[in-house]
Amino acid sequence: MSAIASVWRDAQNTPEQGAQTRMNAYLFRSLMLTCAVLTGCASYQPKPITPTQLAKHFEQRTLANNALRAYLARRLGHPIKPWPLPRWNREMLTLAAYYYSPALDIARAQWDTSRAGIEVAGAIPNPVLQLPFQYSTVNPGPGRPYTTGLGLDIPIETAHKRGYRIDQASHLSEAARLNIRNEAWKISSEVRNTLLDLFAARKQIAFLTQKIAAQQQIADMAKKREAVGDTAGPDVNLAVLALTRAQADLTTARGASQDARARLASVMGLPIGALESVQLNLDEFECTGAAPPPAEARRAAIFNRADLLGSLAKYEAAEGALQLEIAKQYPDIHIGLGYTYDTGTNKIGFGLAGITLPIFDRNEGGIAQAEAKRSEAAANTAALQDKIINDLDHALDHYRTSLDVLRLSALRLSTAHKQLRSQAASFAAGAIDRPALAQAKADYQTSAIAHLNDVVAAQRAAGALEDAMQRPLSPSVPNWTMTQKEILR
Repeated sequence: MSAIASVWRDAQNTPEQGAQTRMNAYLFRSLMLTCAVLTGCASYQPKPITPTQLAKHFEQRTLANNALRAYLARRLGHPIKPWPLPRWNREMLTLAAYYYSPALDIARAQWDTSRAGIEVAGAIPNPVLQLPFQYSTVNPGPGRPYTTGLGLDIPIETAHKRGYRIDQASHLSEAARLNIRNEAWKISSEVRNTLLDLFAARKQIAFLTQKIAAQQQIADMAKKREAVGDTAGPDVNLAVLALTRAQADLTTARGASQDARARLASVMGLPIGALESVQLNLDEFECTGAAPPPAEARRAAIFNRADLLGSLAKYEAAEGALQLEIAKQYPDIHIGLGYTYDTGTNKIGFGLAGITLPIFDRNEGGIAQAEAKRSEAAANTAALQDKIINDLDHALDHYRTSLDVLRLSALRLSTAHKQLRSQAASFAAGAIDRPALAQAKADYQTSAIAHLNDVVAAQRAAGALEDAMQRPLSPSVPNWTMTQKEILR
C-alpha cells in the first residue's frame, strides 16, 4: 500500500519525471479497482475423469447396494425388507433402472444445462467501466498536463427483452424436464420388453425340455423296434429328426434367455454379472388386461404423452423467441456517468452514451427467421400428434385382435389337454401303446408352445398400446411417470 501511495505522490508532485510515472500510477489505480470487482467471482474447480475410474464405478454397481435400497424406500414410501430382495419384479427393476440408467443421467444433465440457461437469460447487462488517460506535451491549462478520470456506461434494455429471454429459456427448460419423463417411459418400456423376452424364453425352455423327453422316448423306442424288424428306417429317421429339431429349438431358447438378460442389464445400466444370481418374478405376463375404451385411450395419449407436452413447450419457446426478435426493433439505452480531470478542470458527465438508430436494419431478418422457426415448431407438434393418434388407433385394434386370438388359443390348448388326458386314460386301459402316449405328450407340448407364442404376442400388443398412451393398461400396475422428486433423484 505504501508503494502505491509513493507512486501516486510522485505523479502528483513531480511532473518533470515524465508521463511514464503518471501512467504507472494510473495503472495501479485501475488494477486495484479491477481486483475489488473480481473478488466475488467464481473459481474453476477441476473434476477430472478417467476411463479406469468410470470402468471401476460401473463394475461396482449391484442390486444389493444400500444407496439403491434407500432410493427405493423413498420412491415407494416404505422400508424395503428383506434386503437384498429375494425376487425382483417389473416394478422394482424399473425403479432400479431409474437409479442406474445412463440415459436418465444424460437427460437430467441436459435439464440442468437448460435451467442454467434461465439464469443466463435473466442476467442484467453489466455497466462498462471507462478509465480514460491522456498526457499533454504542451500543457494547455493551469493544472497538471494530463487528462484522467472515471466513467460508467450503463446499458438499459428496453421493450421487455429480458423477460422474453427468460420466457424462452423457461419453456426450453420445461421441454428438457419433460424429456426426462419421456426417457423414463422408454426405459420402463425396454425393461418390460426384455422381461417379456425372458418370460417367453424360460417358458419355451420348460416346454421344450418336456417335449425333448417325449421325443427321446419316441426315438429310443423306434430304434428298438427297428432292431427287431418291427418298423422301417424312415420312421426312425423321422423320430430322430423331430428330436434334433426340438433340441435345436431348446438351444435357441437358452440363447434368447441369455440375450434378454444381457439387454436387461444394459437398459438398467448394470454389468451383466450383477443379474446372474438375481431371481426374477415374471408372473404378471401370465395374464392380460382388457382393452380400454377408444375415447379414454386417446385422451390419455394426448394429455399424458411427455414427448407431445415437450413439443408444445418447444413451441412456446419459439413464441418467446419471436417476441424477443420483435422487441429488438426498439434500441437499448446507454447512460453515461463519469468524472474527468482535464488539465486542471474537474468535469462531471451525465447523459446518453448512445442509442442505436433503426435506420438501415429493423431486424427484419431476425423476425422472419423466428417466425419460420415458430411455424416449424407448430408443424412438428401437429405431425407428432397425428402420429400419436394413428399409432394409438393401430395399437388398440391390434391389441383387441390379439386378445381374440388368445381366447381361441386358450380354447385350443384346453382341447389339447383334454386329448392328452384321454390318451393317458387309453394307455392305462391298454388301448394304445407307449409310443402313442409319448407322441401325445410331444403334441401337447407343441400346442403349449403355440399358446405361449399367442400369449407373448398379446403381451407385446399390450406393451405397444401402453407406449402409445405412456400409461399402464392395468390400474394395479404402477404408473411409470416420474414425479418432480423422482426426476431430481
